[in-house]
Amino acid sequence: MDIELDPPNGITGFPLGMPAEEVKAAAAQLGQVKVTNEGSTSAFRPMKVLALHPQFEIVFHIERGKTLRAAEVWIPQPGPEQITVSFRGIDVFRTPALQLLEQLEGLGLTLLQVEPNHWTVPKLSLGLTRTAGHEVPLDTDGEPKYFQAVLTGPTDYYDFLLNQ
Repeated sequence: MDIELDPPNGITGFPLGMPAEEVKAAAAQLGQVKVTNEGSTSAFRPMKVLALHPQFEIVFHIERGKTLRAAEVWIPQPGPEQITVSFRGIDVFRTPALQLLEQLEGLGLTLLQVEPNHWTVPKLSLGLTRTAGHEVPLDTDGEPKYFQAVLTGPTDYYDFLLNQ
């Protein structure tokens, strides 16, 4: 399975703006689906659709309970299926995090480190985190060697960070 990150348009099979019911149906093709805050129009407690594949998960953020606003893909675990998550031909979860940051800068992208283990690409709306909730291989800086999750959103998704 190949998942292509295409910010600000979405990810493979899940374009941003996709209706919530279509997101749920398509997510069910990946595995078990869990929905929280069904139909919520709150900006503080948005509706989320969680697709649980045996080797990975994706959290779909639904804007105003109606349409897909962002997709957050978590690092695939080893298993029977070969799963690749890529951005412009770069394997996001098999490229060491520090090397991936260099490659993104090499593409002419501007990276903003918003917290010790979190980076964004403003205006493109790609977010990356190294924060892990379990034991993972560590890099020479003592942090997870690979990014653990990546989020794709619309062009303005991270704009608020530019004014801080």
